[in-house]
Amino acid sequence: MHISAKADYATRALLELACEPARPLTCEAIASSQQIPFRFLKSVVGELRRAGLVRSQRGCEGGYWLGRPADEITLLDVARAVDGELITLRGEPLAGLDYPGPASGLPGVWRRIEAEAAAVLSGTTLATLLPASAGEQHAVEEQLTRQGAA
Repeated sequence: MHISAKADYATRALLELACEPARPLTCEAIASSQQIPFRFLKSVVGELRRAGLVRSQRGCEGGYWLGRPADEITLLDVARAVDGELITLRGEPLAGLDYPGPASGLPGVWRRIEAEAAAVLSGTTLATLLPASAGEQHAVEEQLTRQGAA
């Protein structure tokens, strides 16, 4: 499975915004803090804005904020905003995939992997990934482990 740089950078940028909900952050500040190439981040943030995951304001007091509360933005929202389909095969969606003969069961495996990955990502919000105290972090890790086992 491949996690794109866009999905990784988008998630890291959104987590920066989630840590500072009271004030806007510039792309320069996010790029510097997360060691992300500025030009790449600028295009990723544009995609997040079009998807409604961030909002922006121009001017000297401007920057970016989350478009929704951190507990309402899932990793699945982020991945779909910047990559479209969660998993593709040679660039094509899995929905219409069909193989003949002995390989006929394989598309079902690929779709099951996609469904399980989507379940983990949709059950993980930005809020669950924010830094927490040791006890809270342990609870978050347990929740993620349970989701993976489900």
